[in-house]
Amino acid sequence: MSSPPTATDLRELADSLLQPSALTEFALVAGCLVLAWIVVRLLRGTQVRPASVLFGRQVVDGVLFPVLALVFAFAVRSLLPMLGVPGAVFKVAIPVLMSLVLIRLTVRVLSAAFPDSHVMRIIERTVSWLAWIAVVLWVTGVLPVLMDELDGIAWKLGSARISLRNVIEGTLSAVIVLVLALWVSAAIEAQLIKGAAATNLSMRKIAANLVRALLLFVGLLLALSAAGIDLTALSVLGGAIGVGVGFGLQKIAANYVSGFVILAERSLRIGDMVKVDNFEGRITDIRTRYTLIRSLGGREAIVPNEILITQRVENASLADSRVLLTSKVQVPYGTDVRALQPKLVAAVSRVPRVLDDPGPAAQLVEFASDGMELVILFWIADPENGQGNVKSEVNLTVLDVLNAEGIDIPFPQRVVHLLEPAGPAEPLRETP
Repeated sequence: MSSPPTATDLRELADSLLQPSALTEFALVAGCLVLAWIVVRLLRGTQVRPASVLFGRQVVDGVLFPVLALVFAFAVRSLLPMLGVPGAVFKVAIPVLMSLVLIRLTVRVLSAAFPDSHVMRIIERTVSWLAWIAVVLWVTGVLPVLMDELDGIAWKLGSARISLRNVIEGTLSAVIVLVLALWVSAAIEAQLIKGAAATNLSMRKIAANLVRALLLFVGLLLALSAAGIDLTALSVLGGAIGVGVGFGLQKIAANYVSGFVILAERSLRIGDMVKVDNFEGRITDIRTRYTLIRSLGGREAIVPNEILITQRVENASLADSRVLLTSKVQVPYGTDVRALQPKLVAAVSRVPRVLDDPGPAAQLVEFASDGMELVILFWIADPENGQGNVKSEVNLTVLDVLNAEGIDIPFPQRVVHLLEPAGPAEPLRETP
């Protein structure tokens, strides 16, 4: 971008915009926009795709459209002297396109990285307002004067002089670098996780988290360097952070470390059926700080990773997805249990989700006060589809067998013994 206009240049710019040649420039700018739209539309294709950083939801709301329009505008402006056109319109159009690129990049990347964050929405609006205000200040020539005044507001930080202008420029540089780091890390994470099978999804997840953390760390270092901060001072900051982690942030640090341990050891994987603190469900995601477990009833539990490392966790899918279920029933005394057992086993084996290997079994486990207690044992291979429904089908099947055999399920009985009186009481005699 060229140097910002002064007051004289601004008057000349206003006069140039009123010349007939400005219509030609407006047409050229419109041509750049149309050409950029056509290129993006051809690259995007006609298929409906989810919102992305480059293409957005539509053709014009992604990053690629303003970038191509800006490239075409620079190319056309370089040809204007040969056409004898002053280029006044392009002096305004190019800063506007540059601001639009910054706004689209920030909004799209933050929306993709933090889709449900209210803070990110505030940052997006702030960046948009600042970008458009900067364009207005640049075109009107106020921006250089304002920056010179901000450069005069400074303070000493050790041996270094830091001005308010350095802080603003460093902050903008940090935002741009971190946004680019988030964009690159999100693209790498999408490629790593894309098409991942259940067996290696956890390893790809930890690789994506490590790549994002590394890129953000490098981006932060570059942003601090752009702000003019001496990186050797980070040794003191690192010591302070270490003290903070040791005292106040130890739980958070423990959760982050536990998350990487879980992903590295693969003791818990996405898709496993687990039971933690009487909450049973399927692991839907493993984050660096917590793990999401969704129950079959639709409820979700956010479990800190430290709990999964330090407490007992039942994993029904770690080595074998098969789960043993049981159902109990009582039959009255006098029932031929030996003849009933194979009939129960044959009936339960016909339930669709009950496995044949290992097959079901019926065992006599107790002589209760009201009858003989049988336990029906059977295996299923898909606990994620629910356990209560298959157990209900087994119970109904057992009930059908008992009804067909004419066997009643005994109910509690109590025998009451009535004691007869010894005889009529003798009348009392009166003493004289």
